[in-house]
Parts: sequence; C-alpha cells; structure tokens
Amino acid sequence: MKVIVNGAGGRMGREICSLAENTDGFELAAKVSIEFETNPDERVFAALNEFNGEADVLIDFSHHSATADICSFAKEKNLPVIICTTGQTEAENELIRDLSLEVPVFKSGNMSLGVALVAELSKTAASFFPDADIEIIEKHHNQKLDVPSGTALLIADKIKESRTDATYNIGRHENGKRTKEEIGIHSIRMGNEVGTHEVIIAAGNQTITIRHESENRALFADGALSAARFVAGKSAGMYDMNDLIKE
Repeated sequence: MKVIVNGAGGRMGREICSLAENTDGFELAAKVSIEFETNPDERVFAALNEFNGEADVLIDFSHHSATADICSFAKEKNLPVIICTTGQTEAENELIRDLSLEVPVFKSGNMSLGVALVAELSKTAASFFPDADIEIIEKHHNQKLDVPSGTALLIADKIKESRTDATYNIGRHENGKRTKEEIGIHSIRMGNEVGTHEVIIAAGNQTITIRHESENRALFADGALSAARFVAGKSAGMYDMNDLIKE
C-alpha cells in the first residue's frame, strides 16, 4: 500500500513515516510538509498538489487548517483519507462530510485502539449509572494547541450517546453547582506529556475510574496504519475507530 503522509515534518508525521517505511505491506509514496523544500527524487514535497505519483491512501497528521487542500486533493485523486487531526471548524467538517460521499474517510480524535475501548466502556458505565456525576480530565504536552483535546470530546460524545441530554462544561471556571446533565471536561498542559485521559463516574456510594495513558506516540502511528488497512476496498463513507474495532 502506497502512503502519502501530509504533515510529515511534525512529530507525529515523522513517526508515521518511519513506521510506514519499516512495516511490511506499506510503501512511503510521498512526505509532504510546508516545512520541506520539494525534492521529487527524495519523495519530499512542500505541498500536496506538487505530488503527481501513484498512491493508495492519504494520511494527514498536519493541522485542521489544511482540510480544504486535503479534501480537494483526495477528490481529484479519488484517494481514501485518514484524518488524524482535531479542532476542525464546522465549515471544515462540512468539507470532510462532502468528501466522504465520494471516497472512504476515516476520522478519529484519537488513533489509539485503547482510547476507542475507553470511550465504549465509558458509554456503557454511564448507561448503568444514569444519575452519576461524570468528569473527564485530559493531560497533554505544553505545545498542544486545541483545548479540550479531540480525544476528550470523542469520549464525551460517546457518553452522550447514552445520555442524550448531556451538556459539556469545559474548563469549569465560574461559581455555581454543577447541573445533573453536565459532563465536566478539564485540560492540563505540561512538559512532554504524550496524552492521558481519565473518566470519573461518581455514583454516590461508588466511583468508577477509567484511565488511558499513552506511553509514546508510536501507538498513534500504528493506529493510523491500521486505519489505512481498514479503508482499503471500502465504499465511500465516514468511518472511525468504532468501525475498526467492530470489524
């Protein structure tokens, strides 16, 4: 499988490039980053539209602001896309939904299989304790841009599937009692923290804590390649980690 990595100059981009080059069944078709100077002989490009070779999938680890370029390129080339970025605006999400009508689009706020399981377990626990207070705490490195993390929102959205009246209180900062419906989401930014997500479900006489710790970034790269394998041969549509773990 020939892979284009968009955002190849970043930390996660470098990780996925290294893994793709050293994993059987994968070939690195192109490394794309605004940080690069185009050199076709080295398969390095400053922009997606400078690459005219063959590819089977596009994996994006850049920034959500690249959404329009990614969607345009994928439509033109009829390429499946793995979107690993977070923080998309509603307009950008609309572009992604439009793209999914033509090609397979795999989008997840977190590419970890473990996180997908945490989200599913949190949904199940919330359904068993409908009156419990729920809080989500997420920790990331001090250079992370979006708050809260896409993963925290992914988990909250999954819980909301069983608590349809849930509201999100992001970074609680005002005086007042919590409401029965709210899910508190709290962000911590420090050092080189890769990513920790903790869901606390307090049911009065018992508390359930579900926690996921990312030890290194390789797990996200591995998840991206798993997603690439998953979309191969799939029909156009939107897919995520839940589809992968249920297959």
